[in-house]
Amino acid sequence: MTAKEFSQRLSRRAKRVRLILPPELSSRLWVYFELLFRWNEKINLTSLTLDTPDEAIDRLLIEPLLAAKQLNGTKNLIDVGSGGGSPAIPLALASIGVRLVMVESKARKSAFLRDVLRQLALAGSVETTRFEELLSRPEFHEAFDVLSVRAVRTEPRTLNSLQAFVRPGGRLLLFRATSAGNQPVDAVPPLRWREAFPLVQGSELQILEKLRIP
Repeated sequence: MTAKEFSQRLSRRAKRVRLILPPELSSRLWVYFELLFRWNEKINLTSLTLDTPDEAIDRLLIEPLLAAKQLNGTKNLIDVGSGGGSPAIPLALASIGVRLVMVESKARKSAFLRDVLRQLALAGSVETTRFEELLSRPEFHEAFDVLSVRAVRTEPRTLNSLQAFVRPGGRLLLFRATSAGNQPVDAVPPLRWREAFPLVQGSELQILEKLRIP
């Protein structure tokens, strides 16, 4: 797939969900997309290929681009379980002025993520560790406006740990597949359920807010 073909394909998928992509954003997403598959030849980042189906483009790029609408005013974003960089990288690319911290426990995947940050000149860093180990570091306590997570189980105990990274009034963005009878995640104080935001067919963004304690 060439850069032109990618741009046309991305634009076509974006129009399906009434999303307009500036040319510069499309170009930077191509850099990320190409890096992902170049690195994937050396390490296992994704099962996708450059001829990946449209539905996979939706999951990799369109979902986080839609979710980026929720990041207005966000200065600091932390993504947990970053893996191949989605949703974190597209979220950051679509959000001007956001500083991104990605948490990834596998060293080789972390090396890829650092290369993406460098190639795209994105402000941020990569922490090669499990998120539980960051909880003891004071500089991470309530340091972020928004936390995003996709491939991490979101039972109440995990959510209670993750909320420690987010300032009061901040949000947790949970990327989830939709299914018949799908229920909102259980939110216990200091978290409260805010809303579910539809993404592409078969997925949604569930949003939790961290309460301000008087």
